[in-house]
Amino acid sequence: MEHVTDTIVREARSSKFYNSVEKKGNSFLMDEPELIGEEQLEPALLDPLTSALGSGIKMTLQMHTDMTKLPLDTVNTGVTHTPSEERYHLKSLINLTGNLTSKQRQRLLEVKDKCPVHKPHVTGVAMSSAVSGEAT
Repeated sequence: MEHVTDTIVREARSSKFYNSVEKKGNSFLMDEPELIGEEQLEPALLDPLTSALGSGIKMTLQMHTDMTKLPLDTVNTGVTHTPSEERYHLKSLINLTGNLTSKQRQRLLEVKDKCPVHKPHVTGVAMSSAVSGEAT
């Protein structure tokens, strides 16, 4: 499935670290105040990443259980990130309620790997950058 998205990020307000993010006609603000000793006003840089992962896992499991008619009442997820010198560690905690067997719960743990946000973290992401604007 090909899914191309564009995001525009601009400086907002008076701080270089306070950003306006525009995506598909929607906008939101982000900042990283700890870098400069200021109060946090908006989500920090890694917050959208953990939010997307938690939401993606939840939706993937909900779609699977809807299609397979598993007796899942609710699914809630929590994601934490722990930085280290080598890499970031993301941990998902998945809370399933319903009349599920141990085997069904284990299967849902496997299904979460099909989450479109989870996959790039496991398989790796190719990144590239380019500079635009006039040189001085």
